[in-house]
Amino acid sequence: MIAGQLSRARESQVLVVANVLVGLVAALHGYILVLEMFLWERRPGHDLHGFDAEMARATAALAANQGLYNGFLAAGLLWGLLADDPTGRQVQIFFLSCVIVAGLYGAATANRRILLVQALPGALALAAVVAAG
Repeated sequence: MIAGQLSRARESQVLVVANVLVGLVAALHGYILVLEMFLWERRPGHDLHGFDAEMARATAALAANQGLYNGFLAAGLLWGLLADDPTGRQVQIFFLSCVIVAGLYGAATANRRILLVQALPGALALAAVVAAG
């Protein structure tokens, strides 16, 4: 009986860690949405890629489009946190997989830093969700 209670307590802790990591990845993508859609032509947007004001202005529409996609990732992760299982867990796995693929693609085509900023947090959160089973 005590072993069963300890096992359930551990499962509960793993679930909490998974939910926190998914929430952090969702918050990251919400921040990226704001940065790319609303702050691109201001200092935070300039600093993200080292663009000057002219380049930021020229790429603002592209950045806003990217920001919108990041918002969809954040929304999907929040849906996964709010939905009952098994749907919630499946949605989390799907959207975290999308985050990882987008991070890998971004690292390969745009900036290697995206691997650490986007793909790694997504992979850690996905591992935690799978472990929480």
